[in-house]
Amino acid sequence: MVLENVPTSLRGELTRWMIEIQTGVFVGTMSALVRDLLWAKCTAKIEEGRCCQVYHTNNEQGFAIRVLGDSARDVVDLEGLYLIGVRNARWEQLASNDRARSLTSEE
Repeated sequence: MVLENVPTSLRGELTRWMIEIQTGVFVGTMSALVRDLLWAKCTAKIEEGRCCQVYHTNNEQGFAIRVLGDSARDVVDLEGLYLIGVRNARWEQLASNDRARSLTSEE
């Protein structure tokens, strides 16, 4: 789990279950129940920050990703494969073109 710009108390709570190998980067092995409870704790206390959780699961890639909070990166599920979409100037241009097309098609 990777935490950015979150309260120090949240990081402290996660050290009860995982090892903080670098500031905001937590690693550990736990059951799915504990993993989901820790995710719920992060979502409740994240405030203005960002949280990303990567965990083992039975799919083609062998892992799943969940992200919460504002970021320039989005997780994209493309037919069962997780990809990371990066918002940059080109992404903004394509998004504004899509919005313009949808507005003209509604008229």
